[in-house]
Amino acid sequence: MVKDTNTVIEEFNSLVNMSASELGDWLQGKQSQSSGWSKPDLSDNETIGHESGRKIVSILQKNPCKDPDRYDGEDIQHMRRVVAYCKRHLAQEGVAKQNTNSKSYKSMKNWGHDPLKT
Repeated sequence: MVKDTNTVIEEFNSLVNMSASELGDWLQGKQSQSSGWSKPDLSDNETIGHESGRKIVSILQKNPCKDPDRYDGEDIQHMRRVVAYCKRHLAQEGVAKQNTNSKSYKSMKNWGHDPLKT
């Protein structure tokens, strides 16, 4: 069953615990580019998670007040992906909280969730 849009927005805003500037700064560093899956078509060197992070920054910058009426269909579609990714990985892995050098930690940050933040 597909989650309704309001639930997706609430979960996205809860799971993405990095600000646009925090995530943008993270994405500029080499650590953010050293984890994640390559795109299937190998069209460029950017990983799927890094590309997702750039989209998240755009969503956060476009709607800093998190007004549900200001998200468009493309935003909601990506927010669904972010929620699914974060929930799946948070349920599977405790490594991200224990080891900031792990690919799990770096990957979660690429998707806008800093496991060390409360």
